[in-house]
Amino acid sequence: MIKREITKELLVQLQEYPIVTVLGPRQSGKTTLVRHILPEYDYVSLEDPDNRELAIEDPKAFLKRYQGKTIFDEIQRTPNLLSYLQGIVDNENINGRFVLTGSHQLELRAAVSQSLAGRTGILHLLPLSIAELKSASIEFDDFESYVVHGFLPRIYDQNQRPNRAYSNYYQTYIERDVRQLIKLKDVSLFEKFMKLLSGRVGQLVDYQSLGNDVGVSSVTIKQWLSILEASFVVFKLPPYFENFGKRAIKSPKYYFTDVGLLAYLLSIEKPEQVSRDPLVGNIFENLIVIEALKSRYNQGHNADLYFFRDSNGVEIDLLCKTTQGLIGVEVKSPSTWHAKFAKGLLAFSKTNSQLSRSIVAYSGKSIDLSNGVEVVEYKQFSIY
Repeated sequence: MIKREITKELLVQLQEYPIVTVLGPRQSGKTTLVRHILPEYDYVSLEDPDNRELAIEDPKAFLKRYQGKTIFDEIQRTPNLLSYLQGIVDNENINGRFVLTGSHQLELRAAVSQSLAGRTGILHLLPLSIAELKSASIEFDDFESYVVHGFLPRIYDQNQRPNRAYSNYYQTYIERDVRQLIKLKDVSLFEKFMKLLSGRVGQLVDYQSLGNDVGVSSVTIKQWLSILEASFVVFKLPPYFENFGKRAIKSPKYYFTDVGLLAYLLSIEKPEQVSRDPLVGNIFENLIVIEALKSRYNQGHNADLYFFRDSNGVEIDLLCKTTQGLIGVEVKSPSTWHAKFAKGLLAFSKTNSQLSRSIVAYSGKSIDLSNGVEVVEYKQFSIY
């Protein structure tokens, strides 16, 4: 198993809370992680029909089976259990009593906030990061290879062919789970939506335009995107306009939480196709934005990631709110350094708010500059 950076934070939260809930997309490694670091815990899969049926029909009898520390996998299948778990942990007062995993945060967050407020730590586990792959001595020479291979743990654990793996992943999990949630009968309509969404990755979303192209209303597009976001298929990057009034853009951008899925939807199968694709800059941006998100989540933080663009043309690809202040990141796919890459960072610090750190992540080698801008190779990029 590839060591996950979130392990340290998970172990800390087990000392602080009676329940720790690990959320994340399907196949991101949640089950493998908790079972590997907690072998002494009982393990219960709520995907199992027999377990699920008893948990729903007679939750008290079901929970009596598990008197010790227990992992309940895919808890969103039986959200009714949460109120009973509340009673158990309030009575026993033992930290680390239960670990819950879930792959759909929309249902779970409402249930958790209602039943387990103050009783659970919440972590988000996304697929592998570049740093995690490197720690396992898995490293590619170019970002295009990371894009094509993606970051699903199973691809590396079982030496799977990436394109075939993402095809199966899409059909088995995304089509099944998301279509169930939106109660959509027309598979081709949803597939058209996903393809069009991939073609607009990293761009300001226009719900009406996207709806017109798919053949549904803008309200439907917003609903579908919210479900994809809640299922960890996409990540919504909101605009940052605090204190900047109406000068700032207020439409969000969307990125795929696994760039390998994006490559599959764009029909990219080989690294050389990435560099030839007209969306190469957006694809590289997707890679970097999600790497930043992984580093935030692996430290136990909320995302707190934004982009900035105003009517004066000042633009920053990524802003991160930290206790030390705002970190600004410009993302550029070329491998040759140009001073203009830092233009947005310097302009933002001059006209809006001083950045605590200014970073340019690109596909060339890291460079030391005298103006305070950190120029880093994408493989070395980190918010921390």
